[in-house]
Amino acid sequence: MAPGKKITARIKRTLPVRGPQAPTLSELMRWYCLNTNTHGCRRIVVSRGRLRRFLWILLTLSAVGLIIWQCAELLMNYYSASVSVTVQFQKLPFPAVTICNINPYKYSAMKDYLSELDKETKKALETFYGFSEGKSKVRRSVDEWNSSGSDFFQQIPLLKFEDFSKTVTDFHSGQKRKIEGSVFHKDSSIVNSGDSNDIIGFQLCDANNSSECALYTFSSGVNAIQEWYKLHYMNIMAQIPLETKEKLSYSADDLLLTCFFDGLSCDKRHFTRFHHPLHGNCYTFNSGENGTVLSTSTGGSEYGLQVVLYIDEADYNPFLVTSTGAKIIVHDQNEYPFIEDIGTEIEPAAVTSIGMHFTQSRKLSKPYSDCTETGADIPVENLYNKSYSLQICLHSCFQKAMVDSCGCAQYAQPLPAGAEYCNYKKNPNWMYCYYKLHEKFVKEQLGCQQICKDACSFKEWALTTSIAQWPSAVSEDWMLRVLSWDKGQKINKKLNKTDLVNLMVFYKDLNERFISENPANTLVILLSNFGGQLGLWMSCSVVCVIEIIEVFFIDSLSIVMRRQWQKAKKWWNNRQRERSGKPPQAGDLERQGHDNPVCIDEDLPTFNTALRLPLPQESPLPRTPPPNYSTLRLETAFTEQLPDTLELGQH
Repeated sequence: MAPGKKITARIKRTLPVRGPQAPTLSELMRWYCLNTNTHGCRRIVVSRGRLRRFLWILLTLSAVGLIIWQCAELLMNYYSASVSVTVQFQKLPFPAVTICNINPYKYSAMKDYLSELDKETKKALETFYGFSEGKSKVRRSVDEWNSSGSDFFQQIPLLKFEDFSKTVTDFHSGQKRKIEGSVFHKDSSIVNSGDSNDIIGFQLCDANNSSECALYTFSSGVNAIQEWYKLHYMNIMAQIPLETKEKLSYSADDLLLTCFFDGLSCDKRHFTRFHHPLHGNCYTFNSGENGTVLSTSTGGSEYGLQVVLYIDEADYNPFLVTSTGAKIIVHDQNEYPFIEDIGTEIEPAAVTSIGMHFTQSRKLSKPYSDCTETGADIPVENLYNKSYSLQICLHSCFQKAMVDSCGCAQYAQPLPAGAEYCNYKKNPNWMYCYYKLHEKFVKEQLGCQQICKDACSFKEWALTTSIAQWPSAVSEDWMLRVLSWDKGQKINKKLNKTDLVNLMVFYKDLNERFISENPANTLVILLSNFGGQLGLWMSCSVVCVIEIIEVFFIDSLSIVMRRQWQKAKKWWNNRQRERSGKPPQAGDLERQGHDNPVCIDEDLPTFNTALRLPLPQESPLPRTPPPNYSTLRLETAFTEQLPDTLELGQH
């Protein structure tokens, strides 16, 4: 019998037995190498010579290593995605277009509320730069928030830094003094290229600990004055009721002069007003609030939105805004218009044409990318009541941190439930708290950037802007006269072209681009790649893999556990004998496997195994009985002898 068949027969005979006849791991591995379909393992056993066997071991291990490496690469690439771009021509829904005046409120209506602040600002300009408007009368308000405003302006005055030191000149008192605190430079470069005396800033201190202060400096006096002005401006606006602020801002009749969409006339009924804290009354065209979303079936400027806006430059706040015009943003009907972050400014006395390309994108969520479908899995409350976006999450996260840390909400963002906007009367420490918190937010120390994720699906309108002078010199006179006549009941003065903004928003084409991510690998492809790698390097199939699992894990573990059980059982038997004082007997080991009733081999014992069967206790050794010679005697089976046999016997 061949060696392989002998080992196979022995394993078949002894593997079910839980005793000393069980095969060793080396015998099991040898049997596997001789019977497996992976040829490399068989060549290790049957090869003659150490060098050839070593080469086959090296080649087999290399093939196993390559399989592991390639399969690991396949697993790592399983969660990769491929990007597909689909372009189709169809009738497209027109996006929502939100329009705001850069100046949020009419300055003529706000003077009563800003009189003290404007007075302090003009005094600072006169002190630092010698700027004076003459003896102009400043209207004073009798409202309660201005009664203590002057005192608060003295607490946070503008300061002029000298020689980059902490010696400053207080514009309010005109005195020089030393101040303490860490310096935060708000411009791109800390070093001022000009005279050091041009460094302007202000100091914010913790109301609960006057020694905790922060100095905010600006290389540009314009930026310093505007930042300081906005700081106090938000204090004042936070105390004015929303209904009052809506009346102080621009109405749709004030802002809109003419409107056309898709070649048809439109009016203020097609616009929806919403109040923005920093931009006042804004108006959204095609907001979809009434359940109807307008669409366009033709591209080109004549089939988009065309509006002429009246911005009234003369009524701008000179300290709050330094540019004129309007701001627009193109967005989906379910998205919040972050006009202050990504709005596009439209200049006056010009026609601005904005061509759009519509793209809809969709990313795969986990495990392919770290995006969220609806934002429900983000532990941040959506304060905007619009569909989830990364900006909504970041602003909501900061506002929540503001309420938790400072006890009030920042004016530029929506109010959380149960909170109120910060103002210096109820929250005298909010400015210092806000600036420190904003510094942490910019440095990504609040954790908002780690919590918030991108949205998996979003719509985007790529904008292409072109500008032309409008109205032309030859048409300026009659056009302004006609517009003044059309709006004569609402505008009681002659129009100026710097007060007008001409805007056109349209689709350049009706090609909808859909960008989607698709799994680069499926389970079927992954298993096919696994099979290809196993067949290429080891000539192996799924059955071989199952065989490897059975032999190397199940059978090997069974042998190891059986050996450990035998050792434990032997130790226990020896311990019992030591306690009883009974000497060990030679036949105990032989009976160890056969005396176990659960280890019964259904095969008949061979001659060798029969010789190893234990003998009964205290019985004489079996001896071969003497032969019974009577059995050798021949006895006839017939009672009578035939005649022919008798004749043969006589001869």
